[in-house]
Amino acid sequence: MKVGLIGYGKMGKAIENILLKRGHEVVLKISHTPTVEELKGVEVAIEFSKPEFAYDNLKVLLENNVKTICGTTGWLNKQGEINQLTIANKTAYIYASNFSLGVNLFFELNKQLARMMNKYLNDYKINIEEIHHTQKLDAPSGTAITLAEGILDNTNLNTWSLDETGDTIIPIEAKRIENVPGTHIIQYTSNVDTIEISHTAHSREGFALGAVIAAEWIWDKQGIYTMNDVLELN
Repeated sequence: MKVGLIGYGKMGKAIENILLKRGHEVVLKISHTPTVEELKGVEVAIEFSKPEFAYDNLKVLLENNVKTICGTTGWLNKQGEINQLTIANKTAYIYASNFSLGVNLFFELNKQLARMMNKYLNDYKINIEEIHHTQKLDAPSGTAITLAEGILDNTNLNTWSLDETGDTIIPIEAKRIENVPGTHIIQYTSNVDTIEISHTAHSREGFALGAVIAAEWIWDKQGIYTMNDVLELN
């Protein structure tokens, strides 16, 4: 598989190492929006850039029929347009707020717990806490938002917020601490006890491996997919 890395920071380098170990060829490594000329020979692109660049990067990739994996968070107000481009250009696209196998299993566990807790939310207050390294630009993390949306889809709660609290609001607390790859904690707290589930990443390798597995999976496909499709969690 001939892969282009769009965003060649720490995550891009971690992805490159795994690609090479698995026998793939990295034919493009850039930290700017690709040109048509640069994309010649690229079969699959893995995009981990910054929120302000993601849409322009994805637009060029999909318009040039490059199958694309995107892990950049904080730009999803334009996700609908990217989905339309994928369909119009008959290519393939996967977005995930987190490509880690463990996190995607955690997403499903979170939904199951939310369904179980829904009828007890008069007694239990829910809270989401996320901790990341100080270089992470968006807050809350895309993973925290995905967790919150999983709870909203399975309870009578209405929304999430970084700033507001209320009976129908899921509060998210975002912390930035040096050298923390990513920790997410879901708590249901009552006057008598606390139920808690958490996921702690120990390195970037789990995210990078998941992105490579997604690229391998999408290589011969067309359409819009999620990590649930890749990991057969549906």
